[in-house]
Amino acid sequence: MLHPDLELALKVTEMKRLKEWVAIESDSSDSQKRGEVIRMMHLAAKKLKELNATVELVELGRQKLHGYEIPMPPIILARIEKNPKKPTVCFYGHLDVQPAKFEDGWSTQPYNLTEIDGNLYGRGTSDDKGQVLAVLHAIEALQKHELPVNVKFIFEGMEEVGSNGLFTLVEQRNNTFFSDVDYIVVTDTSWLSSKPGITYGTRGNCYFFVEVQGATKDLHSGSFGGVVHEATSDLIFLLNTLVNSSGHILIPGIYDAVVPPSEKEKEFFKKSEFNAEKIKTKFGLKNFTYSTKEEILTRRSCYPSLSIHGIEGAFSAPGTKTVIPAKVTGKFSIRLVPNMEPSEVINQVTDYLKEKFEERKSPNHIAIRCVIQAKPWLSAIDGPLYLAGKRAIKKVFNTEAEMFRIGGTIPIGSHFQEVTGKSAMFLGIGGPDDAPHGQNEKLSRFNFIEGTKLYAALLEELASL
Repeated sequence: MLHPDLELALKVTEMKRLKEWVAIESDSSDSQKRGEVIRMMHLAAKKLKELNATVELVELGRQKLHGYEIPMPPIILARIEKNPKKPTVCFYGHLDVQPAKFEDGWSTQPYNLTEIDGNLYGRGTSDDKGQVLAVLHAIEALQKHELPVNVKFIFEGMEEVGSNGLFTLVEQRNNTFFSDVDYIVVTDTSWLSSKPGITYGTRGNCYFFVEVQGATKDLHSGSFGGVVHEATSDLIFLLNTLVNSSGHILIPGIYDAVVPPSEKEKEFFKKSEFNAEKIKTKFGLKNFTYSTKEEILTRRSCYPSLSIHGIEGAFSAPGTKTVIPAKVTGKFSIRLVPNMEPSEVINQVTDYLKEKFEERKSPNHIAIRCVIQAKPWLSAIDGPLYLAGKRAIKKVFNTEAEMFRIGGTIPIGSHFQEVTGKSAMFLGIGGPDDAPHGQNEKLSRFNFIEGTKLYAALLEELASL
């Protein structure tokens, strides 16, 4: 493990680097900030070169985003290889972030790393810059003595908007970059509780746009209210048919392919230290739709869910505006679990919404698009990679690892497994209340420092298998 003097030096360096990385507004969804995403990728490449890594910045070309044609950020492929007789571990992470504005309800400036009561607040601290840095700091610490394994890295800057170009690159480099990789570790997840854990499954995602077009231009509600079929009313009707108040999806056949959790998984949920009351307090929730810890964990990871995210085109600014929008677009997603195929879900949703719209008897036009198709991922947990992960957690934290699936989606997990055939594990260091994607995202100083030790311990354990 880390020498005490080296550990102290790293603590100072880690905070300085994290502050520098958080300050870069690498929001991949904003065309005006694409230059910042690219700058972030080059900064990470520079850090890898300082670790004596061989670094390749793979250019992906250009894309159209919100009416602009802009360059896509490069993907980093890097390697530190010393001994072909040693195993090779590949780490994946991303360096782009979700949008963040102080006026959205942040207590601190989102791009200025701020420490309060042992927590490091800032956009990207937990998702995923802090986790990537912890890996790099672990490598840096181990290199002071001897890196026990060969290490590769694949870092991207488009994860928050669908990982454009990444899936094709993995396929293209499967017989080259990934050919000698033994294990893949994804560093982009959070713990289920205050107890460290390992993620062995994620839900997939189908994200839908349903557009309702009425008139060719916006109408005055005084002149046309009550005498036209309003697009917003049609859309709200459709959205209201998707899911009931208990979270049960109303689309026929949507649960047909779902496989209930195994008895082993049920035991994981039973033993988990997940604290529902703490989560409710943190996020201001009145209640969950299920009462027990086991039910909550099962429903949010082993069953599909449907969430409505917003309506584009409707009036949403402060004040009043008496307009009937000509066109509105509803946005919702369905989280998929193993055995649910995105293509089948798309057909089920499309057929159902068209049927419901026919019942409405509106002359307006609807169009349904699925803009994200991400498969769920589930891994076997009895192999050497998971054994090493459990041992590393025991060594660093002196406790047994929690094993769990998460309800979120990280599409690259299933793709890595399908294309490369390598064992993959999600070993994140985020806390259960870090609020990634939300206001006041944070990573605790404890998780950041101890997470660095965890990644170092993992590499040592893999070397000893």
